Parts: sequence; C-alpha cells; structure tokens
Amino acid sequence: MARTEYYNDPNAPRPNSIVVAATAFVLDDTDRVLLLQRSDNGLWSIPGGGQDFGEYIAETAIRETREETGIDIQVTGLVGIYTNPHHVMAYADGEVRQQFSICFRAKPVGGALHTSPESPRVQWVGRGELDGMSIHPSIRLRIDHGYARLPEPYIG
Repeated sequence: MARTEYYNDPNAPRPNSIVVAATAFVLDDTDRVLLLQRSDNGLWSIPGGGQDFGEYIAETAIRETREETGIDIQVTGLVGIYTNPHHVMAYADGEVRQQFSICFRAKPVGGALHTSPESPRVQWVGRGELDGMSIHPSIRLRIDHGYARLPEPYIG
C-alpha cells in the first residue's frame, strides 16, 4: 500500500494509530549491512515490519528479515527504540501511523538473498557506500546507531 512519510514536518497530518514494529540491523562478517529497496517508496531500508498477534517482538524482526530478504538471522542485541512523534506515515485508507519501532542487532545464520513484492532489490552494503544511497533519515539514524555500537540502546 502506498504511503506518504512525514518527518519533522509541521504540516503533517495528526496520527490516528500506533503499530508496534521491529527492524533488524544485520551485519555480515565483513561489516556490511543488509539493506532492501522498498517497493512502496523506493528508499533503501533495513528489514522490518509490524508485529503479528501471537509473536514475540524479536520474532517479528526474524520473520520480516526472512520474508523481505531471504536471510535467516539470530537476534543478538538491541540497537534502540524509535518513537519520534514527529515521524508519521499516512496511508491511502486514512490511517496516519505514528512511528514506534524497536531495532534489533542481528547476525545472519543462513538463507540466501532474494527479493519480494515489498523489496525489489536486496543487497549487502558497505558502510562507505551508504552516503550515496537514498535512505530515510529515521532509518539512517538506526544504521548509524547500529554501527556506533553504543554501550546502551538508543531510546527516543
């Protein structure tokens, strides 16, 4: 479903929902991050999505990574919790969702890269290549925090 993202935009519509979501900051053994290009907005992103009923939140990160990229992961820690009330996504059906995402640190343990309807391009990306890619600021923040290996998870 197409969506419009508003990030620190005073003209953004008021949110009317919050959905718990998880993302995964996945590094391979050469320090490359797993990225996918989103089909709904064309931007590059780390894997992630909304939590399903009956699922632990870490399982959400594992499932979404497998569905969107083909890579099986093991969650190894927490990068941070991202709840910026000034980051909202407006959908065609009238839903305006305020961001609430838990970003997990993870490592690949199997699988093979593949695309999906949500992710027409999937690849491992070196840190030095990130500046040349179209990445939403909220996702870039998670990537930067993941690489920073902060002593405590980011909360904000």
